[in-house]
Amino acid sequence: MSQVILLSPGKREQTKAANRLAILDAAREVFGEIGFDTATVRDIVRRSGLSVGAFYNYYRSKEEVFDALADDGARRFRPILQAQSAKATDFESYLRAAVSAYFNFIASEHENWVAAGPESEILPQARNTPEILAVFEEVRGVFATIMDRDLSAKVDIDFLAASCIAVAREIGDRMVERKPVDVTGATDFVVRLILGGVPNLPRRDS
Repeated sequence: MSQVILLSPGKREQTKAANRLAILDAAREVFGEIGFDTATVRDIVRRSGLSVGAFYNYYRSKEEVFDALADDGARRFRPILQAQSAKATDFESYLRAAVSAYFNFIASEHENWVAAGPESEILPQARNTPEILAVFEEVRGVFATIMDRDLSAKVDIDFLAASCIAVAREIGDRMVERKPVDVTGATDFVVRLILGGVPNLPRRDS
């Protein structure tokens, strides 16, 4: 007669966490090697060493796994962003520091994750996961604090934070597609665009 091994609640949670991590690590490798579009759930399962059933205990699709990876990235980026928040003295200095930190972060992520995948592939836009929303609230909170110091700079904080994040996301996506990746140039472009609009952007010869 086979023996049934009952795991303690603590052990069960450790197992769940380990399985989720195995799936995310496997997905990161698979997406990086063959691309998101080409990858299948079965590819991720094979790389993770888990069963198909185990995968579906945690995620319903490769899109959900991608969102989880984006959520994990946002969670790891938040302390970096918070370090810039603590040093913020005015809008421009915070904007430049935060955008530069974000671009350096995604450049590193790109190098470690998707550099080996199809160069022309456009990755899907992650949904607003809890950690991504927390990043938005972090930016919004800093903007609100900075604007409170300057009575002449009262603007719609929600729109301002959303537009700055959207611009940084889109420019960041284009930045990592270029070789070599120019974090400084991309940061300067975003800051100039947000602060002064098109007339403030540096001119190009052609």
